[in-house]
Amino acid sequence: MSATATNTLLWCLVSFLLGSLPFAVWLGRLAGVDPRTAGDANPGTFNAWKVGGWQLGVPVLVLDFFKGALPVGLARYTWGWEATSLVAVALAPVLGHAFSPFLRGRGGKGLATTFGVWTGLTLAEGPLVMGAAIVVALLGLHLRDGWSLTFGLLALGVDLLLRYDFFPYLFIWILLSGWLLWAYRHELHLPLKKAI
Repeated sequence: MSATATNTLLWCLVSFLLGSLPFAVWLGRLAGVDPRTAGDANPGTFNAWKVGGWQLGVPVLVLDFFKGALPVGLARYTWGWEATSLVAVALAPVLGHAFSPFLRGRGGKGLATTFGVWTGLTLAEGPLVMGAAIVVALLGLHLRDGWSLTFGLLALGVDLLLRYDFFPYLFIWILLSGWLLWAYRHELHLPLKKAI
């Protein structure tokens, strides 16, 4: 195995392990709550916010975001990784979050970590496009959470096609979107719009 392949493999492992850190559960324990007892039992930011308010939700959001942004941003902008290496390191933190060995493979959906990954890849652009589309879908169109996420992912995909001539980004978008739609599949069986 070449030195480059070894470095890629090691950094992907570090990225997976960083992504697997279950901050919602660990910080929840310090606060005397468990986010897995709320809503869909997902050990992530939204349920941390539900059981611990903003005092728990904000730190979990920031930490889950940075465990995606940091390893991907270093690989892309500091080391100049491209192609297959970049795809692998972009997927690793989200997969780590979703299949955390600290939680016996029962991790979260990885939405905040995905926003971090897109920040690592596109700086502010990707997260702003996706986030703005989700907000419009939730508040303007009154779509349900899963459908709002779908709207945000589609907006990000269009932005990537129009603004980036870089195939790995599109491949990363396909894989991460596929994972998130699978993770939110139960909500996609519900009607498109909320009752208002």
